[in-house]
Amino acid sequence: MIVSFASDVAPPARFPSPFGQPHPLAVAAARALMATLDPGPREGKMFGVLVVPGGYLRAFSGMLHGAWDVPGYAPPLFDRAARDAFWIAGEAELRDRAAAIALATTARDALVARQAQELDALTARHRDNRAARHVARQQPTGDRQPAPGTGASLVLDQASRGDAAEKKRLIARHAEEKRALVDAAALEAARAARSRALLHAIRATYRVPLDALFAPKEPPGGAGDCAAPKLLAWATALGLAPIALAEFWWGPPPPTGDRAHGSFYPACRGKCGPILPWLMRGLDAEPAPQFGGDAIAADEPRVRFEDAWLAIVDKPVGLLSVPGRSGHLRDSVLVRVQQRWPGATVVHRLDLDTSGLMLVAKDAATHAALQRAFAERRIDKRYVAWLDGVLMGQAGTIELPLRVDLDDRPRQVVDHVHGKPAVTEWRVLAREPGRTRVALVPRTGRTHQLRVHAVQGLGVPIAGDRLYGRAAARLYLHAEAIAFDHPHTGERIAVESPPTW
Repeated sequence: MIVSFASDVAPPARFPSPFGQPHPLAVAAARALMATLDPGPREGKMFGVLVVPGGYLRAFSGMLHGAWDVPGYAPPLFDRAARDAFWIAGEAELRDRAAAIALATTARDALVARQAQELDALTARHRDNRAARHVARQQPTGDRQPAPGTGASLVLDQASRGDAAEKKRLIARHAEEKRALVDAAALEAARAARSRALLHAIRATYRVPLDALFAPKEPPGGAGDCAAPKLLAWATALGLAPIALAEFWWGPPPPTGDRAHGSFYPACRGKCGPILPWLMRGLDAEPAPQFGGDAIAADEPRVRFEDAWLAIVDKPVGLLSVPGRSGHLRDSVLVRVQQRWPGATVVHRLDLDTSGLMLVAKDAATHAALQRAFAERRIDKRYVAWLDGVLMGQAGTIELPLRVDLDDRPRQVVDHVHGKPAVTEWRVLAREPGRTRVALVPRTGRTHQLRVHAVQGLGVPIAGDRLYGRAAARLYLHAEAIAFDHPHTGERIAVESPPTW
Protein backbone atom coordinates (compact mmCIF):
# COMPACT_ATOMS: atom_id res chain seq x y z
CA MET A 1 0.00 0.00 0.00
CA ILE A 2 2.59 2.57 1.11
CA VAL A 3 5.43 2.92 -1.41
CA SER A 4 8.75 4.11 -0.06
CA PHE A 5 10.90 6.64 -1.90
CA ALA A 6 14.09 8.57 -1.25
CA SER A 7 14.08 12.35 -0.89
CA ASP A 8 16.00 14.92 1.12
CA VAL A 9 13.18 17.48 0.84
CA ALA A 10 11.81 18.62 4.18
CA PRO A 11 8.06 18.08 4.64
CA PRO A 12 5.82 21.15 4.68
CA ALA A 13 4.64 22.61 7.97
CA ARG A 14 1.00 22.46 6.76
CA PHE A 15 -0.70 20.32 4.14
CA PRO A 16 -0.36 22.28 0.87
CA SER A 17 -3.60 23.04 -0.95
CA PRO A 18 -4.32 20.54 -3.74
CA PHE A 19 -5.55 23.52 -5.79
CA GLY A 20 -2.11 25.12 -5.84
CA GLN A 21 1.30 24.05 -7.05
CA PRO A 22 2.55 20.72 -5.65
CA HIS A 23 5.11 20.73 -2.86
CA PRO A 24 8.63 19.57 -3.87
CA LEU A 25 8.26 16.53 -1.62
CA ALA A 26 5.11 15.46 -3.48
CA VAL A 27 6.88 16.12 -6.77
CA ALA A 28 9.71 13.80 -5.68
CA ALA A 29 7.18 11.07 -4.85
CA ALA A 30 5.48 11.60 -8.20
CA ARG A 31 8.81 11.27 -10.01
CA ALA A 32 9.34 7.97 -8.21
CA LEU A 33 5.94 6.76 -9.42
CA MET A 34 6.64 7.95 -12.98
CA ALA A 35 9.76 5.78 -13.03
CA THR A 36 7.54 2.69 -12.58
CA LEU A 37 4.94 3.56 -15.22
CA ASP A 38 4.85 2.49 -18.84
CA PRO A 39 6.90 5.18 -20.62
CA GLY A 40 4.69 5.05 -23.70
CA PRO A 41 1.11 4.13 -22.74
CA ARG A 42 -1.59 4.19 -25.42
CA GLU A 43 -4.05 5.99 -23.15
CA GLY A 44 -3.38 9.23 -21.28
CA LYS A 45 -4.37 9.28 -17.62
CA MET A 46 -4.15 11.51 -14.55
CA PHE A 47 -2.18 9.91 -11.72
CA GLY A 48 -1.70 11.17 -8.20
CA VAL A 49 0.49 10.59 -5.16
CA LEU A 50 -0.14 11.42 -1.52
CA VAL A 51 2.91 11.57 0.71
CA VAL A 52 2.22 9.97 4.09
CA PRO A 53 4.53 8.85 6.92
CA GLY A 54 6.81 6.18 5.48
CA GLY A 55 6.26 6.86 1.79
CA TYR A 56 3.40 7.64 -0.56
CA LEU A 57 0.03 6.32 -1.68
CA ARG A 58 -0.80 6.27 -5.40
CA ALA A 59 -4.00 6.59 -7.40
CA PHE A 60 -5.33 7.13 -10.90
CA SER A 61 -8.32 9.04 -12.17
CA GLY A 62 -11.36 7.01 -13.25
CA MET A 63 -10.47 3.52 -14.47
CA LEU A 64 -7.08 2.12 -15.47
CA HIS A 65 -7.10 -0.35 -18.37
CA GLY A 66 -10.84 -0.84 -17.86
CA ALA A 67 -10.58 -1.62 -14.15
CA TRP A 68 -11.64 0.37 -11.11
CA ASP A 69 -9.51 -1.71 -8.75
CA VAL A 70 -5.79 -2.19 -9.44
CA PRO A 71 -3.54 -3.75 -6.77
CA GLY A 72 -1.37 -1.17 -5.05
CA TYR A 73 -3.57 1.81 -6.03
CA ALA A 74 -6.25 3.63 -4.07
CA PRO A 75 -9.68 2.03 -4.48
CA PRO A 76 -12.66 4.00 -5.82
CA LEU A 77 -14.74 6.06 -3.43
CA PHE A 78 -17.91 4.09 -4.06
CA ASP A 79 -19.04 0.81 -2.53
CA ARG A 80 -18.46 -1.74 -5.29
CA ALA A 81 -20.96 -4.30 -3.98
CA ALA A 82 -23.73 -1.70 -3.55
CA ARG A 83 -23.05 -0.28 -6.98
CA ASP A 84 -22.88 -3.63 -8.77
CA ALA A 85 -26.16 -4.69 -7.16
CA PHE A 86 -28.07 -2.42 -9.55
CA TRP A 87 -25.65 -0.85 -12.02
CA ILE A 88 -24.79 -3.94 -14.09
CA ALA A 89 -28.48 -4.52 -14.85
CA GLY A 90 -29.12 -0.78 -15.08
CA GLU A 91 -26.35 -0.28 -17.63
CA ALA A 92 -27.78 -3.11 -19.76
CA GLU A 93 -31.22 -1.52 -19.48
CA LEU A 94 -29.89 1.83 -20.70
CA ARG A 95 -28.21 0.11 -23.65
CA ASP A 96 -31.49 -1.59 -24.57
CA ARG A 97 -33.34 1.70 -24.28
CA ALA A 98 -30.75 3.40 -26.48
CA ALA A 99 -31.14 0.67 -29.11
CA ALA A 100 -34.93 1.08 -29.06
CA ILE A 101 -34.53 4.85 -29.47
CA ALA A 102 -32.20 4.32 -32.44
CA LEU A 103 -34.72 1.98 -34.13
CA ALA A 104 -37.59 4.39 -33.49
CA THR A 105 -35.56 7.32 -34.78
CA THR A 106 -34.58 5.44 -37.94
CA ALA A 107 -38.19 4.44 -38.58
CA ARG A 108 -39.39 8.00 -37.98
CA ASP A 109 -36.78 9.49 -40.30
CA ALA A 110 -37.62 6.96 -43.03
CA LEU A 111 -41.35 7.67 -42.68
CA VAL A 112 -40.84 11.43 -42.79
CA ALA A 113 -38.70 11.11 -45.91
CA ARG A 114 -41.25 8.84 -47.66
CA GLN A 115 -44.18 11.06 -46.75
CA ALA A 116 -42.33 14.13 -48.02
CA GLN A 117 -41.72 12.37 -51.34
CA GLU A 118 -45.38 11.34 -51.60
CA LEU A 119 -46.59 14.84 -50.81
CA ASP A 120 -44.15 16.39 -53.27
CA ALA A 121 -45.26 13.98 -56.01
CA LEU A 122 -48.95 14.66 -55.32
CA THR A 123 -48.38 18.41 -55.25
CA ALA A 124 -46.57 18.27 -58.59
CA ARG A 125 -49.36 16.17 -60.17
CA HIS A 126 -52.04 18.52 -58.83
CA ARG A 127 -50.10 21.48 -60.16
CA ASP A 128 -50.10 19.90 -63.62
CA ASN A 129 -53.84 19.12 -63.29
CA ARG A 130 -54.54 22.73 -62.30
CA ALA A 131 -52.60 24.05 -65.28
CA ALA A 132 -54.51 21.71 -67.62
CA ARG A 133 -57.86 22.84 -66.20
CA HIS A 134 -56.90 26.45 -66.65
CA VAL A 135 -56.16 25.80 -70.31
CA ALA A 136 -59.42 23.89 -70.71
CA ARG A 137 -61.41 26.76 -69.21
CA GLN A 138 -59.92 29.13 -71.78
CA GLN A 139 -61.00 26.91 -74.70
CA PRO A 140 -64.25 28.17 -76.35
CA THR A 141 -67.25 25.85 -76.79
CA GLY A 142 -68.86 26.84 -80.05
CA ASP A 143 -68.84 30.63 -80.10
CA ARG A 144 -68.36 31.12 -76.30
CA GLN A 145 -66.42 29.82 -73.25
CA PRO A 146 -68.12 27.24 -71.00
CA ALA A 147 -70.49 28.80 -68.46
CA PRO A 148 -69.50 28.22 -64.79
CA GLY A 149 -71.36 25.39 -63.10
CA THR A 150 -72.60 23.77 -66.30
CA GLY A 151 -71.31 21.37 -68.89
CA ALA A 152 -67.53 21.19 -69.26
CA SER A 153 -67.00 23.74 -66.51
CA LEU A 154 -68.82 21.50 -64.03
CA VAL A 155 -66.52 18.60 -64.92
CA LEU A 156 -63.45 20.80 -64.37
CA ASP A 157 -64.79 21.99 -61.00
CA GLN A 158 -65.40 18.43 -59.91
CA ALA A 159 -61.83 17.51 -60.91
CA SER A 160 -60.48 20.39 -58.81
CA ARG A 161 -62.50 19.27 -55.79
CA GLY A 162 -61.27 15.74 -56.39
CA ASP A 163 -57.64 16.89 -56.18
CA ALA A 164 -58.34 18.73 -52.91
CA ALA A 165 -60.04 15.66 -51.46
CA GLU A 166 -57.12 13.46 -52.53
CA LYS A 167 -54.63 15.74 -50.78
CA LYS A 168 -56.80 15.75 -47.66
CA ARG A 169 -56.89 11.95 -47.65
CA LEU A 170 -53.09 11.77 -48.06
CA ILE A 171 -52.53 14.16 -45.16
CA ALA A 172 -54.92 12.16 -42.99
CA ARG A 173 -53.13 8.92 -43.88
CA HIS A 174 -49.78 10.48 -43.09
CA ALA A 175 -51.05 11.64 -39.71
CA GLU A 176 -52.34 8.14 -38.95
CA GLU A 177 -48.97 6.64 -39.92
CA LYS A 178 -47.18 9.04 -37.58
CA ARG A 179 -49.53 8.20 -34.73
CA ALA A 180 -48.74 4.52 -35.25
CA LEU A 181 -45.00 5.19 -34.87
CA VAL A 182 -43.17 4.55 -31.61
CA ASP A 183 -42.51 8.01 -30.14
CA ALA A 184 -38.69 8.34 -30.16
CA ALA A 185 -38.86 11.58 -28.17
CA ALA A 186 -40.90 9.90 -25.44
CA LEU A 187 -38.44 7.00 -25.36
CA GLU A 188 -35.54 9.44 -25.05
CA ALA A 189 -37.25 11.31 -22.23
CA ALA A 190 -37.92 8.02 -20.40
CA ARG A 191 -34.32 6.93 -20.88
CA ALA A 192 -33.03 10.27 -19.58
CA ALA A 193 -35.25 9.99 -16.50
CA ARG A 194 -34.06 6.44 -15.87
CA SER A 195 -30.45 7.48 -16.36
CA ARG A 196 -30.85 10.30 -13.84
CA ALA A 197 -32.36 7.90 -11.33
CA LEU A 198 -29.49 5.46 -11.77
CA LEU A 199 -26.91 8.24 -11.46
CA HIS A 200 -28.55 9.39 -8.24
CA ALA A 201 -28.39 5.82 -6.96
CA ILE A 202 -24.73 5.57 -7.99
CA ARG A 203 -23.86 8.79 -6.18
CA ALA A 204 -25.52 7.39 -3.06
CA THR A 205 -22.89 4.60 -3.01
CA TYR A 206 -19.98 7.08 -2.65
CA ARG A 207 -18.34 7.69 0.69
CA VAL A 208 -18.74 11.43 0.19
CA PRO A 209 -22.16 13.18 0.04
CA LEU A 210 -21.92 14.23 -3.60
CA ASP A 211 -25.47 15.52 -4.00
CA ALA A 212 -25.23 17.67 -0.87
CA LEU A 213 -21.77 18.99 -1.72
CA PHE A 214 -22.80 20.16 -5.21
CA ALA A 215 -26.35 21.28 -4.37
CA PRO A 216 -28.34 22.94 -5.81
CA LYS A 217 -26.58 21.84 -8.99
CA GLU A 218 -26.11 18.27 -10.18
CA PRO A 219 -22.61 16.88 -9.59
CA PRO A 220 -20.62 16.82 -12.85
CA GLY A 221 -19.84 13.50 -14.48
CA GLY A 222 -16.87 11.78 -12.88
CA ALA A 223 -17.11 13.74 -9.63
CA GLY A 224 -15.39 11.71 -6.92
CA ASP A 225 -13.41 9.62 -9.40
CA CYS A 226 -10.30 11.84 -9.64
CA ALA A 227 -7.02 10.75 -8.08
CA ALA A 228 -6.95 13.34 -5.28
CA PRO A 229 -10.28 12.35 -3.64
CA LYS A 230 -9.33 8.69 -3.84
CA LEU A 231 -6.01 9.38 -2.12
CA LEU A 232 -7.41 11.47 0.72
CA ALA A 233 -10.23 9.01 1.38
CA TRP A 234 -7.81 6.07 1.36
CA ALA A 235 -5.44 7.79 3.77
CA THR A 236 -8.34 8.40 6.14
CA ALA A 237 -9.42 4.75 5.90
CA LEU A 238 -5.86 3.63 6.69
CA GLY A 239 -5.47 6.13 9.53
CA LEU A 240 -2.56 7.90 7.80
CA ALA A 241 -1.79 11.60 8.08
CA PRO A 242 -1.55 13.31 4.66
CA ILE A 243 1.64 15.36 4.15
CA ALA A 244 1.58 16.55 0.52
CA LEU A 245 -0.26 15.70 -2.72
CA ALA A 246 0.52 15.97 -6.42
CA GLU A 247 -1.32 15.01 -9.61
CA PHE A 248 0.19 14.62 -13.07
CA TRP A 249 -0.77 13.55 -16.58
CA TRP A 250 0.86 10.46 -18.05
CA GLY A 251 0.59 9.44 -21.68
CA PRO A 252 -0.78 10.95 -24.90
CA PRO A 253 -2.83 14.14 -24.53
CA PRO A 254 -6.63 13.88 -24.39
CA PRO A 255 -8.71 14.85 -27.45
CA THR A 256 -8.98 18.39 -26.10
CA GLY A 257 -5.19 18.59 -25.98
CA ASP A 258 -5.09 20.33 -22.62
CA ARG A 259 -2.78 17.89 -20.82
CA ALA A 260 0.90 17.17 -21.46
CA HIS A 261 2.84 14.02 -20.64
CA GLY A 262 4.63 14.25 -17.29
CA SER A 263 3.20 17.67 -16.39
CA PHE A 264 1.72 18.51 -12.99
CA TYR A 265 -1.73 20.05 -12.60
CA PRO A 266 -3.68 21.42 -9.64
CA ALA A 267 -6.87 19.66 -8.66
CA CYS A 268 -9.77 20.73 -10.88
CA ARG A 269 -12.23 23.06 -9.20
CA GLY A 270 -15.20 21.87 -11.24
CA LYS A 271 -15.17 18.26 -10.01
CA CYS A 272 -13.02 18.39 -6.89
CA GLY A 273 -13.71 21.92 -5.62
CA PRO A 274 -16.42 20.91 -3.11
CA ILE A 275 -15.11 17.37 -2.46
CA LEU A 276 -11.54 17.94 -1.33
CA PRO A 277 -12.33 20.46 1.45
CA TRP A 278 -14.90 17.98 2.80
CA LEU A 279 -12.29 15.22 2.80
CA MET A 280 -9.72 17.51 4.45
CA ARG A 281 -11.97 18.38 7.39
CA GLY A 282 -9.85 18.65 10.52
CA LEU A 283 -6.60 18.66 8.54
CA ASP A 284 -4.23 21.60 9.07
CA ALA A 285 -4.13 22.64 5.42
CA GLU A 286 -3.19 25.76 3.56
CA PRO A 287 -6.17 27.61 2.01
CA ALA A 288 -6.78 27.27 -1.71
CA PRO A 289 -4.97 30.01 -3.63
CA GLN A 290 -7.19 32.95 -4.53
CA PHE A 291 -5.68 34.54 -7.59
CA GLY A 292 -6.29 38.23 -8.07
CA GLY A 293 -6.04 39.21 -4.43
CA ASP A 294 -2.39 40.31 -4.41
CA ALA A 295 -1.55 43.81 -3.24
CA ILE A 296 -0.80 46.01 -6.25
CA ALA A 297 0.90 49.42 -6.02
CA ALA A 298 -1.53 52.33 -5.86
CA ASP A 299 -0.06 54.04 -8.95
CA GLU A 300 -0.84 51.05 -11.17
CA PRO A 301 -1.82 50.75 -13.95
CA ARG A 302 0.54 53.31 -15.50
CA VAL A 303 -0.89 55.59 -18.20
CA ARG A 304 0.93 55.34 -21.57
CA PHE A 305 -1.41 57.54 -23.61
CA GLU A 306 -4.32 59.83 -22.77
CA ASP A 307 -6.60 62.37 -24.44
CA ALA A 308 -10.12 63.67 -23.87
CA TRP A 309 -11.81 60.46 -25.09
CA LEU A 310 -9.58 57.51 -24.25
CA ALA A 311 -6.48 56.26 -22.47
CA ILE A 312 -4.04 53.38 -22.83
CA VAL A 313 -2.78 51.91 -19.55
CA ASP A 314 -0.13 49.30 -18.73
CA LYS A 315 -1.65 46.54 -16.54
CA PRO A 316 0.70 44.78 -14.11
CA VAL A 317 0.69 41.05 -13.48
CA GLY A 318 -1.74 40.04 -10.73
CA LEU A 319 -4.31 42.79 -11.26
CA LEU A 320 -7.72 41.73 -12.56
CA SER A 321 -9.08 43.53 -15.62
CA VAL A 322 -12.58 43.70 -14.06
CA PRO A 323 -13.89 42.71 -10.60
CA GLY A 324 -14.29 38.99 -9.94
CA ARG A 325 -17.73 37.42 -10.46
CA SER A 326 -18.05 36.39 -6.84
CA GLY A 327 -17.82 39.98 -5.67
CA HIS A 328 -15.01 39.16 -3.20
CA LEU A 329 -12.27 40.54 -5.49
CA ARG A 330 -13.05 44.14 -6.39
CA ASP A 331 -9.59 45.55 -7.07
CA SER A 332 -9.10 45.69 -10.82
CA VAL A 333 -8.12 47.90 -13.73
CA LEU A 334 -11.77 48.90 -14.16
CA VAL A 335 -12.17 50.02 -10.54
CA ARG A 336 -8.90 51.94 -10.61
CA VAL A 337 -9.49 53.77 -13.88
CA GLN A 338 -12.98 54.76 -12.72
CA GLN A 339 -11.35 56.38 -9.70
CA ARG A 340 -9.27 58.48 -12.09
CA TRP A 341 -11.91 59.05 -14.76
CA PRO A 342 -15.48 58.57 -13.49
CA GLY A 343 -17.57 56.71 -16.04
CA ALA A 344 -14.56 55.14 -17.76
CA THR A 345 -14.76 51.56 -19.04
CA VAL A 346 -12.22 48.99 -20.22
CA VAL A 347 -12.68 48.14 -23.89
CA HIS A 348 -11.04 44.70 -23.69
CA ARG A 349 -9.42 42.50 -21.08
CA LEU A 350 -6.14 40.83 -20.27
CA ASP A 351 -5.79 37.67 -18.19
CA LEU A 352 -4.91 38.13 -14.53
CA ASP A 353 -1.45 36.65 -15.19
CA THR A 354 -0.80 38.72 -18.33
CA SER A 355 0.71 42.21 -18.24
CA GLY A 356 0.61 44.96 -20.84
CA LEU A 357 -1.42 47.54 -22.68
CA MET A 358 -5.16 47.92 -22.22
CA LEU A 359 -7.50 50.35 -23.93
CA VAL A 360 -9.81 52.50 -21.76
CA ALA A 361 -12.77 54.56 -23.00
CA LYS A 362 -13.81 57.65 -21.06
CA ASP A 363 -17.37 57.79 -22.38
CA ALA A 364 -20.03 55.46 -23.78
CA ALA A 365 -19.74 56.67 -27.39
CA THR A 366 -15.99 56.08 -27.46
CA HIS A 367 -16.44 52.67 -25.85
CA ALA A 368 -18.99 51.64 -28.51
CA ALA A 369 -16.78 52.91 -31.35
CA LEU A 370 -13.71 51.04 -30.07
CA GLN A 371 -15.69 47.86 -29.52
CA ARG A 372 -16.89 48.04 -33.13
CA ALA A 373 -13.28 48.48 -34.21
CA PHE A 374 -12.32 45.34 -32.25
CA ALA A 375 -15.24 43.39 -33.73
CA GLU A 376 -14.20 44.47 -37.25
CA ARG A 377 -10.54 43.62 -36.48
CA ARG A 378 -9.38 47.19 -37.04
CA ILE A 379 -7.32 47.26 -33.82
CA ASP A 380 -3.88 45.65 -34.00
CA LYS A 381 -2.31 44.10 -30.91
CA ARG A 382 1.04 42.44 -30.48
CA TYR A 383 2.26 40.38 -27.56
CA VAL A 384 5.72 39.16 -26.66
CA ALA A 385 6.36 35.94 -24.73
CA TRP A 386 9.06 33.60 -23.61
CA LEU A 387 8.19 30.00 -24.42
CA ASP A 388 9.30 27.30 -21.99
CA GLY A 389 11.26 25.26 -24.52
CA VAL A 390 12.85 25.22 -27.94
CA LEU A 391 10.50 26.06 -30.81
CA MET A 392 11.18 24.80 -34.31
CA GLY A 393 10.36 27.00 -37.28
CA GLN A 394 10.46 30.75 -37.67
CA ALA A 395 6.89 31.97 -38.22
CA GLY A 396 3.38 30.79 -38.93
CA THR A 397 -0.33 30.89 -38.12
CA ILE A 398 -2.25 28.81 -35.57
CA GLU A 399 -5.94 28.08 -36.13
CA LEU A 400 -7.41 26.04 -33.28
CA PRO A 401 -11.03 26.56 -32.08
CA LEU A 402 -11.45 26.98 -28.33
CA ARG A 403 -14.11 26.53 -25.66
CA VAL A 404 -14.13 26.59 -21.88
CA ASP A 405 -13.37 23.40 -19.95
CA LEU A 406 -16.74 22.91 -18.27
CA ASP A 407 -15.21 20.85 -15.45
CA ASP A 408 -12.24 23.12 -14.76
CA ARG A 409 -12.99 26.80 -15.44
CA PRO A 410 -11.34 29.05 -16.51
CA ARG A 411 -9.17 26.60 -18.44
CA GLN A 412 -9.84 26.47 -22.17
CA VAL A 413 -9.60 23.44 -24.45
CA VAL A 414 -9.35 22.85 -28.19
CA ASP A 415 -12.67 21.63 -29.60
CA HIS A 416 -13.06 21.27 -33.36
CA VAL A 417 -16.81 20.64 -33.02
CA HIS A 418 -18.07 23.13 -30.44
CA GLY A 419 -15.15 25.55 -30.14
CA LYS A 420 -15.16 29.14 -31.40
CA PRO A 421 -12.68 30.03 -34.17
CA ALA A 422 -9.35 31.33 -32.86
CA VAL A 423 -6.42 32.53 -35.00
CA THR A 424 -2.93 33.57 -33.88
CA GLU A 425 0.09 34.63 -35.95
CA TRP A 426 3.53 34.00 -34.46
CA ARG A 427 7.15 34.87 -35.20
CA VAL A 428 10.39 33.91 -33.45
CA LEU A 429 12.35 36.86 -32.05
CA ALA A 430 15.22 35.10 -30.28
CA ARG A 431 16.41 31.73 -29.13
CA GLU A 432 18.28 30.92 -25.94
CA PRO A 433 19.13 27.60 -24.30
CA GLY A 434 15.85 26.02 -23.21
CA ARG A 435 13.57 28.89 -24.22
CA THR A 436 12.31 30.85 -27.23
CA ARG A 437 11.18 34.47 -27.43
CA VAL A 438 8.24 35.03 -29.78
CA ALA A 439 5.91 37.75 -30.99
CA LEU A 440 2.24 36.75 -30.96
CA VAL A 441 -0.48 38.56 -32.90
CA PRO A 442 -4.03 37.45 -32.07
CA ARG A 443 -6.52 37.85 -34.91
CA THR A 444 -9.38 36.80 -32.63
CA GLY A 445 -9.93 37.49 -28.95
CA ARG A 446 -10.73 34.21 -27.20
CA THR A 447 -10.09 33.62 -23.51
CA HIS A 448 -6.55 32.26 -22.93
CA GLN A 449 -6.10 32.13 -26.72
CA LEU A 450 -2.36 32.78 -26.77
CA ARG A 451 -1.68 30.46 -23.84
CA VAL A 452 -3.56 27.51 -25.37
CA HIS A 453 -2.28 28.18 -28.90
CA ALA A 454 1.28 28.16 -27.58
CA VAL A 455 1.00 24.80 -25.86
CA GLN A 456 -1.29 23.16 -28.46
CA GLY A 457 -0.34 24.93 -31.68
CA LEU A 458 3.38 25.32 -31.07
CA GLY A 459 3.85 22.41 -28.68
CA VAL A 460 5.62 24.64 -26.14
CA PRO A 461 3.84 26.42 -23.26
CA ILE A 462 4.48 30.02 -22.33
CA ALA A 463 7.02 30.19 -19.52
CA GLY A 464 5.45 30.47 -16.08
CA ASP A 465 1.99 29.33 -17.19
CA ARG A 466 0.42 27.82 -14.05
CA LEU A 467 -2.60 26.52 -16.02
CA TYR A 468 -1.07 25.06 -19.17
CA GLY A 469 2.62 24.69 -18.35
CA ARG A 470 4.95 25.06 -15.38
CA ALA A 471 4.32 27.72 -12.76
CA ALA A 472 7.04 30.29 -12.09
CA ALA A 473 7.36 33.75 -10.58
CA ARG A 474 5.10 35.12 -13.32
CA LEU A 475 3.60 34.35 -16.71
CA TYR A 476 6.03 35.63 -19.34
CA LEU A 477 3.36 37.07 -21.62
CA HIS A 478 3.07 40.83 -22.19
CA ALA A 479 0.84 42.91 -24.47
CA GLU A 480 3.52 45.25 -25.76
CA ALA A 481 1.88 47.10 -28.67
CA ILE A 482 -1.52 48.40 -29.75
CA ALA A 483 -2.44 50.46 -32.82
CA PHE A 484 -5.74 51.81 -34.18
CA ASP A 485 -7.40 54.78 -35.85
CA HIS A 486 -8.75 57.23 -33.28
CA PRO A 487 -12.59 57.00 -33.40
CA HIS A 488 -13.00 60.80 -33.13
CA THR A 489 -9.95 62.38 -34.80
CA GLY A 490 -9.04 59.68 -37.30
CA GLU A 491 -5.41 59.97 -36.17
CA ARG A 492 -3.39 56.75 -36.15
CA ILE A 493 -2.61 55.89 -32.52
CA ALA A 494 0.28 53.50 -31.95
CA VAL A 495 1.65 52.81 -28.47
CA GLU A 496 4.38 50.37 -27.42
CA SER A 497 5.47 49.28 -23.97
CA PRO A 498 8.13 46.54 -24.16
CA PRO A 499 8.48 44.24 -21.14
CA THR A 500 11.42 44.58 -18.80
CA TRP A 501 12.32 40.91 -19.01
